[in-house]
Amino acid sequence: MTTRLTVAQAIVRFLEQQYVERDGVVTPFFAGCWGIFGHGNVAGIGEALLEGERAADETGERVLRYRQARNEQAMVHAAVGYARHRDRLAAYACTASVGPGSTNMVTGAALATINRIPVLLLPGDVFATRVANPVLQELEDPRSLDVSVNDCLRPVSRFWDRIIRPEQLPQSLMSAMRVLTDPAETGAVTLALPQDVQAEAGDWDDDLFVRRVWHVVRQPVAEDALARATALVRDAERPLVVAGGGVLYADASEALRAFAEATGVPVAETQAGKGSLPYDHPQSVGAIGATGTSAADALAADADVVIGVGTRYSDFTTASRTVFAHPDVRFVNLNVASFDAHKLAAASLVGDARVGLHQLTEALAGWRAPEGHTTRATALAREWDDVVQRAYDGGHGPVPAQAEVLGVVNRVTRPQDVVVCAAGSMPGDLHKLWRTRDRKGYHVEYGYSCMGYEIAGGLGVKLATLDAGEDRDVVVLVGDGSYLMMASELVTAVQEGVKLIVVLVQNHGFASIGALSESLGSQRFGTRYRYRTETGLDGETLPVDLAANAASLGVRVASVTDLAGLEKALFEAQAADTTTVIHIETDPLVPAPDSPAWWDVPVAEVSSLESTRAARTAYEKNKARQRGYLSPSDPTRPEGSTDPTGHQ
Repeated sequence: MTTRLTVAQAIVRFLEQQYVERDGVVTPFFAGCWGIFGHGNVAGIGEALLEGERAADETGERVLRYRQARNEQAMVHAAVGYARHRDRLAAYACTASVGPGSTNMVTGAALATINRIPVLLLPGDVFATRVANPVLQELEDPRSLDVSVNDCLRPVSRFWDRIIRPEQLPQSLMSAMRVLTDPAETGAVTLALPQDVQAEAGDWDDDLFVRRVWHVVRQPVAEDALARATALVRDAERPLVVAGGGVLYADASEALRAFAEATGVPVAETQAGKGSLPYDHPQSVGAIGATGTSAADALAADADVVIGVGTRYSDFTTASRTVFAHPDVRFVNLNVASFDAHKLAAASLVGDARVGLHQLTEALAGWRAPEGHTTRATALAREWDDVVQRAYDGGHGPVPAQAEVLGVVNRVTRPQDVVVCAAGSMPGDLHKLWRTRDRKGYHVEYGYSCMGYEIAGGLGVKLATLDAGEDRDVVVLVGDGSYLMMASELVTAVQEGVKLIVVLVQNHGFASIGALSESLGSQRFGTRYRYRTETGLDGETLPVDLAANAASLGVRVASVTDLAGLEKALFEAQAADTTTVIHIETDPLVPAPDSPAWWDVPVAEVSSLESTRAARTAYEKNKARQRGYLSPSDPTRPEGSTDPTGHQ
């Protein structure tokens, strides 16, 4: 049997019938479709979504729900926030028109792919038939007529295809779903849709539209690999776990807790992995790396075996490959992706994080890390928590420090509430200071650290909590720099009747890069929002009223001047049923407490500035500490062999 539909109608009907199963639980994979319509998709995907909604009104059948966005990049961010909160077991499609609408999605696609989060992009494309070239917003390339701006999405997509004939669609849809639902391969998937092909009809095999379940298999670790890794861990005197985002996506927090309690191995967390253990668990030592705690980084410096679980070892996690300083440090990496499991010359364990942790715990039965190591880790973590409390209670004036603002938000919010952030100085402060009490309570996008993600991503998180039936407030922490880049989805939150609590921290510039600039000898150049004078951007502060701007977008606004006002406004926002923006000024020159970890940002090798020359001296000193981590982490390596640094 066949059904006659347009290509766009076939896509929508197919997406409505895609389901995913993990641990015996079957749920719809697509929650809906974000879209902004233009001539490249309004009569194709737009018409198909409209037809589907009208039919659903009559039949009551499940339909691909349409959501209207204000910015194409923002709608991809919202889709990412949704999918991440749903542990990558549910996602959104995003449709945009030809040209700028589609290229606006490139940044969002890169963010999704870097963070390994599924999102389906359906950009409109130029005519496949080329009957009226060049069409409005078409890029003409004299070298080839089969190039369009959608080719920009190729390097940031895990799967990319252009559908120029209806017959191509079934195979492409199946390939797209394979990638989207594979935890080792997932990311942005792009199906570029020429606007004429979207409207072209075909006779489709009805089997394309039957309910289809994609199974997320929990792959166990191979026994021989497990044996090698276990031998390495058993020989360790100062082991350390680094928990990444894969722990959370695999719902492996309880397995990690069981492993840590059975073995006494302390657990440090990456940005994506924060919340893998509650902050006050005896084995939890907090954030690791360039934005790490003094506890985690001290343990990392001494660690002889590092057990990475679900981490991709970004430069912030490894402090640009300086934080693991033991001369003979070896790595055991448990990861669903072979690419990540083999990093740092590790003894690789390719498999599901939850299953793999259970296997490791069983294989290590009877073994525990030395008691002195476990006791030291707990003591260091408590010392750092005292540092956090002092930062939260800083008493700075006349305006508060950023750390004090975070302290009030941390205290007022409930354990299950979700804090969302992405860029600027707050992610680093949150990583080392925020007391996470729930595995879903911390959502900081730091793979791409994209300014503008916060509000849109927070909207996606809130939609995910609603679909999952969870009682969680979503608290978005955003600086003035990120807010100015993308506040548009506040309007979408108002339209959808979705409640967010947005804490807008105003420090009149780019605080994070300002601090980095100063540390690199560049004197905070170009990082303050000031009037231009004859000597540069060094005049009075710009009279920007972001509270008034937020109010103009239709949200509730509270503008506060101190921490008591912030606390009162937070309680009122919690009681409200609409989105609230709370505006507060902070002092950008008051840093949060830090560990001595380093981040490799090259400093000019020659300069007429004394500040830059001094920074270069410090840079070269730190650069000398970098390691290649190339020695095989294999207990059977030949005795007496050395790594490139000369260590045995």
